[in-house]
Amino acid sequence: MRLKHIKGAEEEVRNSKYVIEDYQRYRGKFETVFENENPIHIEIGMGKGNFIIQMALKYPNINFIGIEKYDSVLVKATRKVEQMQIPNLRFILMDATYIETVFSKEIDTIYLNFSDPWPKVRHTKRRLSSSNFLQKYDNLFKEKKNIIMKTDNRALFAFSIISFTEYGYHIEEVSLNLHEDETDIVETEYEMKFSSLGYPIYWIKVSK
Repeated sequence: MRLKHIKGAEEEVRNSKYVIEDYQRYRGKFETVFENENPIHIEIGMGKGNFIIQMALKYPNINFIGIEKYDSVLVKATRKVEQMQIPNLRFILMDATYIETVFSKEIDTIYLNFSDPWPKVRHTKRRLSSSNFLQKYDNLFKEKKNIIMKTDNRALFAFSIISFTEYGYHIEEVSLNLHEDETDIVETEYEMKFSSLGYPIYWIKVSK
């Protein structure tokens, strides 16, 4: 599906108080953005932002950074929060391919929610749970490495389990139908749609 361009989105995103503009200069010192030493959690591919906004509201003692590649998507999140006061939330407009150049030994948890499955074999390395990306994440983590993933794509989920374990991650928790197993769930926009249609949501937490 082709992404719909929103006129003026780039400028609107750049002017948002929630968007970190010159983000690479904070590498290794993102605590200065939040002016505290609370844990930092990031969501790679945050979409319209419902998940990370609700997480920031629910957990005020954790700092959250949402990463999104497209300004026409990110602008929908900035519009949601522009008149709100959420001091523990920030966004970055960037391609996750270069994630290792942005953070250095300061992240506690990475969320991968409904990532592009890149179904073709030749695109395996583009999957955010591939060993290619797991290697990029290595230097992001402060200490223990924690990744939490949700998807409706069974093939991607199966691939990710193998990828995580082969890379040395241990499975902490797993669910083959999250909305049957849990009730207190912070949902993404995609999740609301898919779960309402009765599709199972696959969820896994791994650590290393």
